[in-house]
Amino acid sequence: MKRAQRACIITQILTENPNKDYPLAYFADRFGCAKSSVSEDLQIVRQAVEDAGLGYVETTAGAKGGVRYVPYISKEESSEELKRFGNMLAQPDRSIGSGFIYTTDLMSDPVFVTLAARVFARHFAATEADAVVTVETKGIGVAMMTARFLNLPLVVVRREAKVSDGSTISINFFSGSADRIQKMSLSKRAIKPGCRAIIIDDFMRGGGSVKGMQDMLAEFDARTVGVGVVIVAGKDEQKKIGSYFPIFHYDDGGDVCKVSVNPELII
Repeated sequence: MKRAQRACIITQILTENPNKDYPLAYFADRFGCAKSSVSEDLQIVRQAVEDAGLGYVETTAGAKGGVRYVPYISKEESSEELKRFGNMLAQPDRSIGSGFIYTTDLMSDPVFVTLAARVFARHFAATEADAVVTVETKGIGVAMMTARFLNLPLVVVRREAKVSDGSTISINFFSGSADRIQKMSLSKRAIKPGCRAIIIDDFMRGGGSVKGMQDMLAEFDARTVGVGVVIVAGKDEQKKIGSYFPIFHYDDGGDVCKVSVNPELII
C-alpha cells in the first residue's frame, strides 16, 4: 500500500478503538512494512488528528513502543453544540413538574449521547479509572459511550437483581426524587476489590442514586474517582454528595425554568 492508504487505515483503526494500545509491530505485520515506515505514517496521522481537533495520538518509546488514540473535544468544538442542546432542554413544554424535565428523547439521541460522553471522557481522562458505573436505565447510553472513549468496562447497577446476575449484593438508599427508600443490586462478579470507578448519571436532583452507587462500590472495597452528571437540578447545598461534574444545570425555581451549560465548558 501507499503511505496515504496506510495512514487512512491506521486512522480508522485508532479512532474506532480509543485509548487502546497498539504495538508498532501490529501495523508493520498488517501492512508488510518496516516499523520505521509505520512511525512515519503515524506522524501524518498524528498531525491530521490534531489539526482536525479530534484528539491526539500518543506514542511510547522502546522496543515494545506502541501507539493509541486519545479522544479530545475542545471548548471551541463543544461549546456551540452544548448551547444548542441546552436551548432544547429549556423549552417550556419539557417541564413535567416536581423539578423534572423530559429528557428521554435526548438520552436516546446518538449525537447528544456522543457529545456528552466526549465531554466526560475529556474531563476524567487523568483519573486512571478501571471502570465506568451507572444505574439503569436512561443513563446507560451516555455511560456506555464514555466507557468506550476511555476504553473501560461498563458496570450497570440494577434496580432489582436478576437471576442471570448470579450472587448479588443489594443495598437500600433514599431517593430524593421518589421521596422514598429504594433498592439497588449488583452482581458480585461485576467489580473487583480495589477498583477505581467513574460514576455517570443522567439526571440528579438530590444525589440519592449517586450516593447509593458510591455506597455500593464501598461494599466491593472499590472507590469513586469521579462523578459525571448530564443534568443537575437544584442547588449544590441540597445534594447528598459533595463533588461532581455536571454538563447542564437545571433551575426550576421561579416562574420560568432555565437550563444553562456548565460555565467550564463554554467560551
